[in-house]
Amino acid sequence: MEADNKKYKVIVSDGATQMLVTHARFLAKVSEKAANDLIAEFTEKATSLESFPGRNPWADDPNLPERKYRKLPLGKWLLMLYQVRSDSVYIDYVVDCRQDYGWLK
Repeated sequence: MEADNKKYKVIVSDGATQMLVTHARFLAKVSEKAANDLIAEFTEKATSLESFPGRNPWADDPNLPERKYRKLPLGKWLLMLYQVRSDSVYIDYVVDCRQDYGWLK
């Protein structure tokens, strides 16, 4: 278990950033406020992973490698998928939770 005061370095992949931008652009067509809220929520939740990133459940989709990614809900339909390695948290994907993840393998 992680130490209470341990800080992890959070690294957002270029792919995850692009996925977030794509989702925010789509939302902005309906509501600019909703798009801004999504980006703010992402920033807040990503920052929260600096402390105790193991608190979130494993992503248990059969299309994903077992016990590789943890999931963190984001907005109404999105998931932040990340992995913890050593002292770092790698946010690799921001995906629509209603989609098939087979392409992630």
